Amino acid sequence: MITAQGLSRTFQTRRGREKVTVEAVTGVDLEVAEGEIVGFLGPNGAGKTTTLRMLTTLLRPTSGTAIVAGHDVTKDPVAVRRSIGYVSQSGSTAGVARAGEEVVNHALLYGIPADRARARGQELFEQLELPGMWTRQPKTMSGGQRRRLDIAMGLIHDPRLVFLDEPTTGLDPQARANLWTHISALRSELGTTVFLTTHYLDEADALCDRILVIDHGEIVAADTPDALKRQVAGDLVELVLADPADAGRAVEHLERMSDGVAADVAGGTVSVRVRDAGRRLAGLLRELDDAGVRLDAVEVRRPTLDDVFLTMTGRSLRDDAA
Repeated sequence: MITAQGLSRTFQTRRGREKVTVEAVTGVDLEVAEGEIVGFLGPNGAGKTTTLRMLTTLLRPTSGTAIVAGHDVTKDPVAVRRSIGYVSQSGSTAGVARAGEEVVNHALLYGIPADRARARGQELFEQLELPGMWTRQPKTMSGGQRRRLDIAMGLIHDPRLVFLDEPTTGLDPQARANLWTHISALRSELGTTVFLTTHYLDEADALCDRILVIDHGEIVAADTPDALKRQVAGDLVELVLADPADAGRAVEHLERMSDGVAADVAGGTVSVRVRDAGRRLAGLLRELDDAGVRLDAVEVRRPTLDDVFLTMTGRSLRDDAA
């Protein structure tokens, strides 16, 4: 559904009187298969927005190629736009217009007859749980309802591929969870391919078949969420010591368990990453007990996508989004 090879984009800017070339994206290669939900993650300034704009024909690549929904983004951008849906982060609805009128007018831009657009729009309103909203103004809707209206507008022309740019930003947890259900249904019920950008790692983990991570203008990781998490070196074992003076002995035992990986000590807490920690934890606790090291708490945490992101980019996506 999407194939990009060597996709790059440079910009000319000025630093004082000097003209400088900035490489925003440097040779991106990516593949998205039909029917996938793919998450696209990256820190601010990594090239994520620039790549998205090139794939949606909003920005012309400096070099490289991209075939989106069967059409070349530079040679046939109109055909690309007719084949995709795009839901921007800022939304596309006017606050004072009637919701149904907005959707129908959007369909008319694609050459869809008004009667057919109205029928398709009402069908989407039902699927996206927007009952009674046809004549409502978007400014009177909740945040979750407005985002579902944005998605309805992006789907009105039955695109095979839809780009969702930060679709749940600003929503409360209940509205986010509700929207996740509808995003999953785009693929499971409509067969739509979804290309999703998000700053919520739990969202990417829950929704996406695969994740692409971009940093410094290049794709640095591309795999399933589970496979990416397996690349992080083990589970995080964290021991809270009853007596901080026992930290040295605790480190000795932990590092034996972690095959020599250095442990971190912060006050009375000692932590390290250990492969298969669940299987090996009982033995560690017996050793510590025999050595007289008393614990107030033990925690074992499986790797998260934030751990993956930190490993790949040196930054936490949560911190970057804050």
